[in-house]
Parts: sequence; structure tokens; C-alpha cells
Amino acid sequence: MDGLPLLGAEPDAFGILQTPPLDLERAEVIKGAASALYGASALAGVLNLKSRVPNSDSSVLASVDSNGGRQASAFLTAPGAGWSGTLMASVDSQSRKDVDSDGWTDLPFHRRFTFRPRLWWNPAQDQSLFVTAGIMDEDRRGGTMPSAALPEGYPFSESLHTQRFDAGAVSHSDIESGSLDGHFSFTWVHKDSTFGPLRANPILRTGYAEEAWSDRVHGHILVLGVAFQHDDLSEGSLRGVGYNYNVPAFFAQDEFAPKDWLTIAGSVRVDIHNRYGTFVSPHLSALLHGDGPWSLRASVARGFSAPTPQVEEIESTSLAALLPIRNLHAERATSSSLDLRRASGGWEVNASIFISEVRGPIDAVRVGNLFELLNGPGSRRVPGEEVVVLYRRGSLESIASWTHLHVTQTPEAGVPALVPLVPINSARLGTILKLKGRGRVGLEVEYTGPQSLEGDPYRNESPGFVELNALTEIRLGRLRVFANALNLTNVRQSHWDPLLRPTPGPGGNPITDAWAPLVGRTFNAGVRADL
Repeated sequence: MDGLPLLGAEPDAFGILQTPPLDLERAEVIKGAASALYGASALAGVLNLKSRVPNSDSSVLASVDSNGGRQASAFLTAPGAGWSGTLMASVDSQSRKDVDSDGWTDLPFHRRFTFRPRLWWNPAQDQSLFVTAGIMDEDRRGGTMPSAALPEGYPFSESLHTQRFDAGAVSHSDIESGSLDGHFSFTWVHKDSTFGPLRANPILRTGYAEEAWSDRVHGHILVLGVAFQHDDLSEGSLRGVGYNYNVPAFFAQDEFAPKDWLTIAGSVRVDIHNRYGTFVSPHLSALLHGDGPWSLRASVARGFSAPTPQVEEIESTSLAALLPIRNLHAERATSSSLDLRRASGGWEVNASIFISEVRGPIDAVRVGNLFELLNGPGSRRVPGEEVVVLYRRGSLESIASWTHLHVTQTPEAGVPALVPLVPINSARLGTILKLKGRGRVGLEVEYTGPQSLEGDPYRNESPGFVELNALTEIRLGRLRVFANALNLTNVRQSHWDPLLRPTPGPGGNPITDAWAPLVGRTFNAGVRADL
């Protein structure tokens, strides 16, 4: 967030719905192994959420939906020549709901508070400083509904109370030769979770510091920097599941254009991990471009990730379902891609071919009713293609995308098997029509293809399905009234199979993996006012 790892270094430590959208300016995505500049937390890429700046309008928003969801948020700005700032505050709540009347909570109760001030000093000047802090408190409760029970005849409680605090700063100083840029952040997260008879109370801490020098030297844009990252997880009542990592690093990057139509960028990072050794992560890319509408980018990179218990199976059950961690080694990944872009006459076409390979991927293997983390044999390969087409003409804007993935796990000897819960094909078509300052209307059609399933008692492959969404927004001066209709096709996993298992699965999980929406058709309405 704003160039800082404020949401935790691990991908499963953050849910996109936990971030209020009112202050979001844009989302930046770096695909593929990005460890060369971002370290171990960027094995598969980086998502950076950029916030709105103080010269934006202040605004407030309130909304409700047909499934008992409520939201109220405020984004306040204080522009200024020296110091300036913004403040984001929100409260969200959701009523507990059993959509398919099977006694299990499909929509858990939740109540969440967020509060985030941001301060800027001399933005875009020779010396500048950005400071931010965030507080989030969320309470979630699910499991069996009150007075309901599992097929075995007993109730099952599921709850999670999360407290999160973060703080960060970005500094910039122009010096006699080049500039210095610093990034500093700290994140503290406490989770108190109950999953049936299992209880876990972990605390996660992440600290990051980086200082980089950059300058243009004889046509080369050079970056040299040092960094330090600390990650730890502690859980006093559970033995052998915590970790304490300290990773100093240094990195370098060179970008230059030997020809008018060619730009080459190369970077390398060396991370010295206190437990798993030293890792060298290179990245090389070349951009071919000219005066015409075409451009072509090729890139190849390597990355690594140290083992942690933040894997899907543990996140969906409990840290208490994990056996002590031992005899693991870091995952290593290599990724390459070829990206073609053409923009002309209102059309923009982006086509990508890519492949990633993860060696020694961390797998959660069932041992009785518990899990053990092991480095999987062989490798996990992710070859794929993606096409995104954007069209703008007058008040009409359309975007279409198609993604093909063939993610397989290859044992040391044997036939590659599909990795579960990854659709081979997915596609989306969305269109928005702006109504000449009065508002806008839009439609979106989304297709999710079949997915391989593992350990599902009802099927080995999920069916494909189509979702249809619609939105409308009416402007009344500085007021916007909106209404959304989500999943109009009423796709719901329980229309095919029960969500509850006949007997508990790995980790004592009473439900199957979710491969389709658990909640069907939903209507949402609200109002937003720019102040």
C-alpha cells in the first residue's frame, strides 16, 4: 500500500475486502517473480494499492445490501502547500446468514472498524516525506447456526478476532549527485481464532527498512540500495509453528536505452537469510517500442520464499491443526513472460504468454486429522496465456479478458497432476455507458471454467459457470446514488452439491473447498457524497 508492505509480507495475511475503496486511486500489478527489488514476499509478483492524494475531494459513503451487509465510510482531505493530509475511517458489518438452510453459516457475521491517517510534507519537492498509520479491528463469527448441528449431531463454532496496526514512512531527498529514497514500515497483527475444538492465538510482526540511491549516469538510470526485513510469528500455546526471520539485503538496477526503440533493464538482489542461507535473485527485461502503436516486452526473473504456515489449508482451518514445522527449505521460482501491446483508434490490445516454475513448493499434507508442511517433490509449473482488450468510444467503455492456465504439480517420477481450485479457462466482458454527466450504467459477464478438486466427497472436477452483474449510478450534483445487482444468474455452489461433508475433512474441516460463490443473487444500494 503506497509502496510499503503495510498489509503484511505474506499473501494470505490480507483480504482485499478489508480495505475500504473510498480512498483508492488505482491498483498497480507487477506480474511474475519480483524478488530482485522486493525480496522474498514477491515470489509471484506485487500488488500495490495507491491511495488518493490530499487535493482530492472529501467524500462520504453509505450502503446496504440484500444479504444484511452495511457499510459507512468517510474520506477527508486537508490540502496544503507544506503539510497536507487525508483521513480514512470506515465501519462495516454483516449479518450472519444461512443461504441454503443447511444449518451452516454461508455468510459469517462480521463487524470491522478501520482508521487510517496519511500525511505529506513537500510532495514532489527536492525533499519530501510521506507518513501513514493504520488501525483495523475485525470480529467474525461463523460455523453452525445457533441451535443447528453438523451431521454428526454436535455444533461447530468458528470465529476470528483480528487486530491490526501498521505504520510507515517514505522519504525523498535530492543530493548533489542523484537522490536518496527511503522506505520504512512496521506491521503488528493479532489473531484470536476458534475452529471447532481448535484454538490459536498468534501474533505476526513484520518490519521493513530500505534506503536506495538513484541517478542518471551517461544515459544509464542506476539504483543501488540496502534493505532489512524482519518477520516473526509467535504462538505461546503451540510448539514448533512459529518462526523468526531476519534478512539483510542489497540490490542494484541499471536501465538504459542503447537504441531509440529499445530499453533494457537489469536488476539483482542478494538476500542473506538468517535460517535458509543466501539467495541471489536476478531480473532482466527488454522493451521494444517505437513511434507506432506497437510495443513488445520480454522479461525473465528468479525469486525465493522462506517457509511460513500461511498456506491455504491452514488459513481455512486453524494454526492449531499444524504439526511442528521441521526440515523445510525455501521455495525457488523462475518466471518469464512475453507481453505484446497495441493501442490505436480507441482500441488497446494486450496479449501475454508466460510460464513460471516453483521448485520445492510448500504443501500441507494430511497426517490423521492434522497437517504437516512439506516441500513437495518435483516442481509446480504455471504456463499460461492472457488477452485483454479495451475499447473506448465517446461515452462507451468496454473491456474483455481471457486467461488460460494449466497449473500442474510434477512429482519426481510420474504424470503431472492439475493443481486443485485453479480454473483452466476464465473470461470476463464488462461494458460501461456514461450518461453525459448524469451517471452511468454497466453490465459484466464473467465465466469461470472447470477446476480440479482434491478431497471433495462429491466430485473430482467442478462445473463451469457464468455470473452476470449490473450496476447503475445517478449523479445529482455532488451526490451519487448507486445500485448494483450481483450474480444475477444466481450461481451458488450448493445448487450442485452440499457444502457440508458427510464426515469431517483434513484439519477437522466440516465443509468442502469453495469452488463457486456460496451466496447467490445479491442487491446493493447506497449513496456517495463529495464534500
